[in-house]
Amino acid sequence: MKQIITIGLDIAKQVFEVHGVDGQGAVVVRRSLRRGQLIGWFAKLAPCLVGIEACATAHHWARELGELGHSVKLIPPAYAKAYVRRNKNDAADAAAICEAVSRPSMRFVAIKSKEQQAAAGIHRVRELLMKQRTMTLNTVRSLMAEFGIVVREGPRHVVELEAILADPQDERVPEPLHGGLLKLVEILRGLESRIAVIDKAIVTAGRDNAIFRHLITIPGYGPILSSAMAAMVIDPKAFKNGRHFAASLGLVPRQEGTGGKVKLGPISKRGNGYLRRLLVNGAMAILATKRAKQDPWLARLLATKKRKLVAVALANKMARIGWALMTRQQDFCALPAAA
Repeated sequence: MKQIITIGLDIAKQVFEVHGVDGQGAVVVRRSLRRGQLIGWFAKLAPCLVGIEACATAHHWARELGELGHSVKLIPPAYAKAYVRRNKNDAADAAAICEAVSRPSMRFVAIKSKEQQAAAGIHRVRELLMKQRTMTLNTVRSLMAEFGIVVREGPRHVVELEAILADPQDERVPEPLHGGLLKLVEILRGLESRIAVIDKAIVTAGRDNAIFRHLITIPGYGPILSSAMAAMVIDPKAFKNGRHFAASLGLVPRQEGTGGKVKLGPISKRGNGYLRRLLVNGAMAILATKRAKQDPWLARLLATKKRKLVAVALANKMARIGWALMTRQQDFCALPAAA
């Protein structure tokens, strides 16, 4: 058998597709492997280039194959899709990955270590708990609104609803709904305590991370955003400049045009939606402070643009500043005000 130079590996839960070619691009191997056969099969191969789509479990397999001496590269699924011929199936995906990984202009995803993946995974746990908290809050508010009990918006005002439910003299919410809502309130308090524990763990872990300590000095960067940025941006130097980094997070206008006419639309919303949302939330926090009025750039934008549009523009700026500090390994230093 000819020597395999490049392999496209389509991963799944149990069945994996392998597509390997030699130095001239001729197909050498095309087969399916069960999960338990994968490591043993690659262990018998001479070191080669292995391409994998950057999807679920991709970083785990990249680490495992890398320990066997193979050069592993992760490809964004959208980039590999362009090389799929005709019908979509696992074997065709493996062939497309094999073709895409050999392109000199292809962009790749940095492989995460176990520690980096754990640091990013805790944010997914927090995000899930936050969603459950929001769902529970909305359920309590909506069910009590059916009986004419309405309080102001915001999580802090749910205490008023709890007081009404805890009052034995208040009979506006009849049974059995009254008892069910008390159970939801217990669930809500449990979620809040779990979120507080996770937040504390994120801050504690961030203190040992140099990038976290640099990022948290930026206005609008709290401990959650700083920790998420440090955990999810593995190699900031992979981006040419801060503009490219902001574009990778979907914080730039979407371009559509032909014939030399380019039309700018809303933001592209590509890349990591979690980081993008945290950046916009941090920007909104800045706009609610005196800094928004003291900053000439922000004041000029607020005078002519909508508040949320200004928040997205500020989030773009915060992303570029974050990229600069991560690449330079230094704290934020504001420029002196113009005379």
